[in-house]
Amino acid sequence: MSASSGKKQEYVFRGIAVAPGVAHGKVCLLARAEPDVPSYPVDEDQVDAEIGRFESAIMSTRQQITNLRTEVSSKLSESEAQIFDAHLLVLEDKALIEETVSEIRSSLYNVELCFNRVAQRYIEFFSNIEDNYIKERANDIRDVTRRLLKNLAGEDHHDLEGLTEAGIVVAPDISPSEAALFDKDKVLAVVSEHGGATGHAVIMARSMGIPAIVNLWKATSRIPAGSEVLVDGYEGTLVLNPTSDTLFRYGEIQVRKDSIRRVFLSELEKPSETLDGQGVTLFANIESADDMKRIRESGARGIGLFRSEGLYLKSNDFPSEEEQYEEYVKVVKGMAGMPVIIRTLDLGGDKVLPKAMIGLEENNPFMGFRAIRFCLKHKEIFKVQLRALLRASAQGDLKIIYPMISGLAELLEANLLLEEAKEELRQKEQAFDEHVEVGTMIEVPSAVQVAADLAHHSDFFSIGTNDLTQYMLAVDRVNDEVAHLYNPAHPAVVRSMKIVIDAANVAKIPVGICGEIAGESIYTPLLLGLGLRELSVTPVTLPEIRYIVRRMDVGDMERLAKQVLECSDPDRIQNILQDFLTEKIEPHIKEALAKLKAGE
Repeated sequence: MSASSGKKQEYVFRGIAVAPGVAHGKVCLLARAEPDVPSYPVDEDQVDAEIGRFESAIMSTRQQITNLRTEVSSKLSESEAQIFDAHLLVLEDKALIEETVSEIRSSLYNVELCFNRVAQRYIEFFSNIEDNYIKERANDIRDVTRRLLKNLAGEDHHDLEGLTEAGIVVAPDISPSEAALFDKDKVLAVVSEHGGATGHAVIMARSMGIPAIVNLWKATSRIPAGSEVLVDGYEGTLVLNPTSDTLFRYGEIQVRKDSIRRVFLSELEKPSETLDGQGVTLFANIESADDMKRIRESGARGIGLFRSEGLYLKSNDFPSEEEQYEEYVKVVKGMAGMPVIIRTLDLGGDKVLPKAMIGLEENNPFMGFRAIRFCLKHKEIFKVQLRALLRASAQGDLKIIYPMISGLAELLEANLLLEEAKEELRQKEQAFDEHVEVGTMIEVPSAVQVAADLAHHSDFFSIGTNDLTQYMLAVDRVNDEVAHLYNPAHPAVVRSMKIVIDAANVAKIPVGICGEIAGESIYTPLLLGLGLRELSVTPVTLPEIRYIVRRMDVGDMERLAKQVLECSDPDRIQNILQDFLTEKIEPHIKEALAKLKAGE
């Protein structure tokens, strides 16, 4: 925290930026009152009545959430409304319901206590998973639990009605149900003590254009209600009692950020190629078929990574072949002939489907029974997906890629199962692409070392830098104690990428990258200089990456890569990359902004 002089002292707090924008206003503290959970014994002849109360509360809660879903669909879009499908699935979870009923019968206590006990077990289970995306399932269950308990108590749900004038909402966390009640004219920005970039409430805030910061430590106790604050959703900064100089400076920042975004978007239809005419294919990463509209708006030339496990996690079950086929076909047809790379099931580690992991407790799940290891153990589950993928390949340019391959034996076994799936479809006379391309994710250090061997049995490679960095540096990036050591600019990571790219080039197979650094502008010149010509990024960052590609010369980028490969200091590498980007791009942005201003 830093301070400066003034009538009221200015303080600066830092969290994590999750929704861009700048907002200025007074603080509205959302001090959520958790529902009381009464505890009292019931007689055996009252058990059925308690179960009946539980069933009635489920019905009421389901109706309320359905109404919220309808409201969000009309106010935002169907994509955002589908957030509440996860809440409805919680209410339809047989295990949750049956365990609650069993708890009532065995303990002879009231339904509120029994339901809360069971729900808290589920919340604890998901909260302990290290991946932020999966942790949000705990928030879904917590939100539904809070609502159902209030219905059992006959209480209303009006947490945000106290916001009678425009202000900045500061809360311990924001649930999707609360976010659904946001009035964009009243909620200028959102600040929470907990949460992550993949939270459902954050997704909705982004969709409404509301700046948001999460993980601001003890925000509700350090930031007084009614105080004046400025929220920077670009950098994750909150300024308490901002001075007139600070307000003026941030006003200029907001105008500049908005103008730069307009510059990036102005080249959406222009070819993605370097100054010396080398084409660079820009793909998009997606979670489900619901993302197709955003993909088309981004100008992506295909899907570089479709994370198929989202379909499993959304249903909390193993979807049938037909269900998977329908999902894959939506994506393939939606891309109208452009390539779609679908990653096979990557369950385990940070993405847990409880029924798949029953009786399996792992001390280190990231290095345990996950991804291709799970699939090769559960061959029938794997082949259901492979058949669905093969069938969808008849509808367009679909490619299959295996995650977490650590050596040649796993790749060969996976390919053998794929051949079995093909034969099963032939016997049923079901159409598929006989020559469907099959690739290997390179995200394990051992795969880097045997990349030349893997290349002989792969049609293409894709480098997954998120896991590769984590495994290469032995750093759990969501562990607060060591997260600062997670650095894709580490020379071990950069040199590993070069090994993989060279192996692919020798084997004459394409190689791309789908890790997060593909969408970080500072790394774009390095990745192209190393020899990559396919980048798969999140749709929102794609216009910026295209803009940078169009202003780079391959020779300059190759010299940059050579300099980086010879450097042994990660911090120095970061400085080299930043200086290069600033030198090459900043003059173009200044010129474009000047033209934009002159045109206005």
